[in-house]
Amino acid sequence: MMPSFQSILLAGAAAMLPLGASAHAAQKEAPVAEVVAAPVEDETAAPYDSEAAAAEAKAKMQKEMDEAIALVEKMFDTSSLPPIDPARLTLAEQTTAALIPAGSIEKMVDNLYGKMFKTIMGEFGGQSDLMLSIQTGVESEQIAKLDEATKAKVADMFDPHRKEREDQITKVIKPLISEVLGDMEPPMRSGLAKAYARKFTGAQLTDINGFLATPTGTLYANEWMALQADPEVMLAVIKAVPPLITKFIDRAPELEKDFKDLPKEKQLSDFDDKELAKLAKLMKVDVKLLKEQRDQWNSATDDAVEATEAVAVEAADDYAVDAAADAAAADVATAAAAAEAVDAAVADPAYDRGNWSAADLKRVEELETAYENASLAAQQAAEEAEANASKRSKLPNN
Repeated sequence: MMPSFQSILLAGAAAMLPLGASAHAAQKEAPVAEVVAAPVEDETAAPYDSEAAAAEAKAKMQKEMDEAIALVEKMFDTSSLPPIDPARLTLAEQTTAALIPAGSIEKMVDNLYGKMFKTIMGEFGGQSDLMLSIQTGVESEQIAKLDEATKAKVADMFDPHRKEREDQITKVIKPLISEVLGDMEPPMRSGLAKAYARKFTGAQLTDINGFLATPTGTLYANEWMALQADPEVMLAVIKAVPPLITKFIDRAPELEKDFKDLPKEKQLSDFDDKELAKLAKLMKVDVKLLKEQRDQWNSATDDAVEATEAVAVEAADDYAVDAAADAAAADVATAAAAAEAVDAAVADPAYDRGNWSAADLKRVEELETAYENASLAAQQAAEEAEANASKRSKLPNN
């Protein structure tokens, strides 16, 4: 449970950063003067602060969340789990009601306010070395030499009301976070109750509930979640991360060798007729379809090899650079024409890949992949030919 709780805490703390500071940080990563053209606004788009824009943003977020939830549901499928005994579930609900009392998640978040949240506020606040460097253009190392009182005076010159502003942000945002965290408690209790009901017997749950009803058990139930965000715990977790990363770095050569030893994945072009027949039977499709796909793949690969050889021979000429430039220009023109064709066909549902059959989509994607590989190979061959031609031009008597 701790990783998910920590994610909640980090998200909440990030949300409570000073709005002005986060805006400056996003807009100015380095104190370099630069003229940037104003973005062209879409006249048809809804204003940023309009109800339509808000509804569109919510709909987009909901779609993304639905996709994420569907993925998690697939990863943690509960449909095959045995049914839960109602009596055990009732006991487990008593357990989780004691373990997650109202306000317990917020209490854990509050446990971080004095440390992580205030530290983040300080790092991104108007008095931090980072923000003063962004605002003034002076290197952070130079600002670090100033005492805190001087930094405060500099920050006050930019925003005399920064303290009140940060306090107001906290005052406005914190209740919202508290409300959100409170909304999470009921579903968390419900899910945890089901897990406890499957993990523990009725007798064991009765014992646990008996302990939680004692003074010591009540204290434990009220504090166990908040203690997960205790500074000692957080510091221990953070300190454990570098050794973990170091182990992966140290063993990278070994891991790379293990992966290289694995046989390469087969492509459809590698299948013989017998294998295609077996594949067609498994997929319940006509073997002719798979043969057509294989032949198209092989044809595309052959074309790619021929194109690579042709480019290499042509580029070997002393005028390879000019030829490559002409080819690049032709590619740009072709791409522009293709873009115009795509724009013109946007309204036609036949161009929407979502309306294509699975077989058609698979065939197109395979050919596109083969085309991309051929284009890359041709480009590399042209570059090598140009380099060879350049070397020859520098040789004596050439």
